[in-house]
Amino acid sequence: MAEPKTKYDRQLRIWGEQGQAALEKASICLLNCGPTGSETLKNLVLGGVGSITIVDGSKVEFGDLGNNFMVDDSSLGQSKAKCVCSFLQELNDAVKAKFIEEYPEALIDTNPSFFSQFTLVVATQLVEESMVKLDRICRQENVMLIFARSYGLTGLVRISVKEHTVIESKPDHFLDDLRLNNPWPELRGFAEAIDLNVQDPVAHKHIPYVVILVKMADEWKTSHGGTLPSTREQKREFKELLKARMAAMDEDNYKEAIDASFKLFAPQGISSDLQQIINDSCAEVGSSSSDFWVIVAALKEFIANEGGGEVPLEGSIPDMTSSTEHYVNLQKIYQAKSEADYLVLEERVRNILKKIGRDPHSIPKATIKSFSKNARKLKVCWYRSIEDEYNNPSPAELQKYLTDEDYSIAVGFYILLRAVDRYAANFNHFPGQFVGGLDEDISRLKTTAVSLLNDLGCSGLTLTEDLINEMCRFGAAELHAVAAIVGGIASQEVIKLITKQFVPMTGTFAFNAIDHKSQLLNLC
Repeated sequence: MAEPKTKYDRQLRIWGEQGQAALEKASICLLNCGPTGSETLKNLVLGGVGSITIVDGSKVEFGDLGNNFMVDDSSLGQSKAKCVCSFLQELNDAVKAKFIEEYPEALIDTNPSFFSQFTLVVATQLVEESMVKLDRICRQENVMLIFARSYGLTGLVRISVKEHTVIESKPDHFLDDLRLNNPWPELRGFAEAIDLNVQDPVAHKHIPYVVILVKMADEWKTSHGGTLPSTREQKREFKELLKARMAAMDEDNYKEAIDASFKLFAPQGISSDLQQIINDSCAEVGSSSSDFWVIVAALKEFIANEGGGEVPLEGSIPDMTSSTEHYVNLQKIYQAKSEADYLVLEERVRNILKKIGRDPHSIPKATIKSFSKNARKLKVCWYRSIEDEYNNPSPAELQKYLTDEDYSIAVGFYILLRAVDRYAANFNHFPGQFVGGLDEDISRLKTTAVSLLNDLGCSGLTLTEDLINEMCRFGAAELHAVAAIVGGIASQEVIKLITKQFVPMTGTFAFNAIDHKSQLLNLC
């Protein structure tokens, strides 16, 4: 058997050992192992999740052979949960796998405490009534929940947790934390010791752009009343000054300084998003507060006292044209400041823990250090309950989506998936599910959809006949091509939630396979 570091090498590069350890501790429950559920779980098993439990009371039928790669001819008539579980176990024998031959709806009704044992539940192909019940159970037990559904040429994925906090959000684009406009004494001292007017051409072209910008900013402030460039004209003038200091046109360090000058003009202090997190009522901590909010409280104290309005320094610097000596020394200065800030934050965390009656060392150093390095990028996601979303819709949002050409089909499918559940509750089958009588099903679904739109506060708005006809034509079928995409998105969100890295989606993901489009509807 391959060593974990070799086996999971590629993903370790993305979410690191800490993220992988979280995955390997996680226990996942899958409700219904049709193609959508099987595809979701397949990705998680290959990723090395700790354990899986499959709940499905159905038997493998002939139709399953055409849309689920995890059953074959020999599976006909057997427990679907057992067959899929066996197949998934073969993919990764390090994962503990078991199955329960029971219909999820029955389990939700008769044994709600069953779900409390899991880290996360993936519920696929549930109708509205069961979704609401399960969501209520999982929220009460603080179990993360993801709904995924494929229906013909459409699909939805929706996360439901009370609150999800992210330390390592890993945004695609984020400004380097260089503090060029607010250098601390060690950085300023390092810059002052380097002469920008050095006559040696080799030395001149190997001054790091960080030093160039810090020194040129000081020069500018001396002649501009102590302020940095703020207007467009002043910024252009500052760049011209940088150009004028170039001794030769091939000095890449000065070109880098010109390109990076926007980092000097960036506003000081913390972002509005971070301020909102700090001001949140959860930041008022007590003995039951999560580790995240305890550290937020410590961060608030740090910013007000030691940080001078800034968060702890990240401590990393980008690549730049520089002599090796300058670059290494610059790295050490940033790392030393970052470490010093972390130690102050850690002390404040320990003091707060002591004050609220918790073990001062109950939060690991690694967690505080990660928080310190990522303080500018913290994220908190809140989600409405399914019951609240369904019972207290936002008519303005729905109307906006329905009248927007880019979103009308996606939100139309969202509404129609709710309509087909109402239809099934009234007629004991989904529209188009049985041969014959399709026109009658179309008429009934249209009436149901109009009634639902009225209930959602969207009276007067209609869905296109084509869309209603398509939903009936689907006949509640799970197509493997659609299920694979929906399952892929669902498993991606599972990994974000478990590793607490990257920001999970905060809306309802809607996939429209007719036009090959996907959209995020902000309804939750």
